[in-house]
Amino acid sequence: MLESNTVELRGVSKSFSTNGKVERVLNHINGTIENGSIVTILGPSGSGKSTILSMCNLLLTPDEGDVFIYGKEVRNWNIPELRQTVGIAFQAAPMIPGTVLDNLLLPASIHQMNIDHPEQFLEKVSLPESLLHKNVQDLSGGQRQRLGLARTLVNRPSILLLDEITSALDPSSVREIEHLILNLHKEENTTILWVTHDLDQARRVGTHSWLIVNGELVEHSPTESFFTTPKDDRTKQFLAKGMTDLP
Repeated sequence: MLESNTVELRGVSKSFSTNGKVERVLNHINGTIENGSIVTILGPSGSGKSTILSMCNLLLTPDEGDVFIYGKEVRNWNIPELRQTVGIAFQAAPMIPGTVLDNLLLPASIHQMNIDHPEQFLEKVSLPESLLHKNVQDLSGGQRQRLGLARTLVNRPSILLLDEITSALDPSSVREIEHLILNLHKEENTTILWVTHDLDQARRVGTHSWLIVNGELVEHSPTESFFTTPKDDRTKQFLAKGMTDLP
């Protein structure tokens, strides 16, 4: 896996049908993500950010165009292998009934892997080993968020998709999660696609940033340039107004 472009989208479009009405969510997206980069994906609600993530590990498929992971189109991957390579963590990760250990071992059981020391994955997200046999229903929101991330890391993905994973946390917890992920990136050179509504967070963590508006990729550049010298007028307006919807 020596491709310089870890993820590539070529002419990707996606539509959904709701109550008989077809809405195009993504419109001919073209973009590349280099190995080891952290790309923060910004845009108004409903602009298609999460849809991009979902197509990178085949939770969704494009209606038009192609998504390549390490030079191989996603539909040509073996799905279990793809999802081991490309991990995804959500804001509210669904938990199965049972203990922390039960949830932590779920990916291992799906992929028929042996995990000799599951506590190491708790350590990666600053959770104590003593939680292993605790019921997940008794965890705090922040602990559940960390567990969701730890469970994603069990597969040791080289690409990590993060969908608003800190939006429900207090500022202190947000910074802790950011620190954990940046350490992971530093240690493993993990390529990260990070959807966020927090402009300050995007600027803190990103090496590159994308802006999606009405299903179109209107700006993509190194993060500092994105915030200091945006080229597209829609980006300038977006940054000036924050996360308000653009016309």
